Amino acid sequence: MNTTATPEPILEPDLPIIDPHHHLWDLRPLMAAFPEPRHPFIESLVDAAYYTFDQFHADATSGHRIIASVFVECGAFYNAALGEALKPVGEVEFVNGVAAQGASGIYGAFRPCAGIVGHADLSLGAAAGAVLDALAAASPRFRGIRHQGARLADGEAYPPALMAPEGLFASSAFRTGFAELGKRGLTFDVWVFEPQLGEVIDLARAFPDQPICLDHCGGPLGLGSYRGTHKERFEGWRAAIRRLAECPNVVVKLGGLGMAQVQLPDRGPAAGVGSQELAELWRPYIETCIEAFGPSRAMFESNYPPDRWGASYPALWNAFKRIASGASVDEKAALFSGTAARFYRIADVLA
Repeated sequence: MNTTATPEPILEPDLPIIDPHHHLWDLRPLMAAFPEPRHPFIESLVDAAYYTFDQFHADATSGHRIIASVFVECGAFYNAALGEALKPVGEVEFVNGVAAQGASGIYGAFRPCAGIVGHADLSLGAAAGAVLDALAAASPRFRGIRHQGARLADGEAYPPALMAPEGLFASSAFRTGFAELGKRGLTFDVWVFEPQLGEVIDLARAFPDQPICLDHCGGPLGLGSYRGTHKERFEGWRAAIRRLAECPNVVVKLGGLGMAQVQLPDRGPAAGVGSQELAELWRPYIETCIEAFGPSRAMFESNYPPDRWGASYPALWNAFKRIASGASVDEKAALFSGTAARFYRIADVLA
């Protein structure tokens, strides 16, 4: 990663921000399992293979006023002793410890992991309910789950080993498990790629009372057979985003555009890419999402450390602030903190 670039001045340094999407992990064993030459997406994570409290705290306190954050599952620190179904409980237990570390106050006012999004395999059907209950028992900060459905026909764009099963969201077992979320008032984060947005629309329509968050602007792509096709694919992506926004139970996270598979920018590690260039690259996608969902159903996210491939933490938030420069005070409050606080039920951090 280029760490020699001159740091940018922080724009609007007093604007309160809740970062509603970041990870904590140790990917070094995973890296060892992938023989070189590694897939481009895996290679993009090498510089951030170890990312826990110290690394995230350094980023979150690097200039912008990050007041709190939401951790989102990433398959890290599972407890194998609990068995296959319950091992994700270990991740929530670990992250709850990080949250307690931050809440001690000795690191400042920042409250990391004020909300926790864990993982449960919803394809377990009704049995997923017991996993959800165990996750809730592991932390009072637990708010919901993500069961990622990212899948592509093109293995050059994303590692086949990490792809979700085909037809996951439409399966009867998954939908039976999905219904367990609503019984407990839990949220659902969904990560897919742009060709799969129709699957999310079908799921949101089938469960109109279930709060759903679409991660990463719906997953635009720029690797493999998608390389160089952003302009050709943009209208199809935008039409799908607008259809999804018709579902009032769905909100969207504005970010994830700095990952290697998106290719915005098309080079990395790219900590030297400035916020002005990032804003120009990301504006069409982010403005489309805000226009479709409205500020009260949209939230800026760092998606760190995957987005570290394309943007330093300060430049990333500067880019978002540039894109939102024409928004009103109330609209900015929603985009940078309010929507996240409401969706993940952490409004106390705004007090």
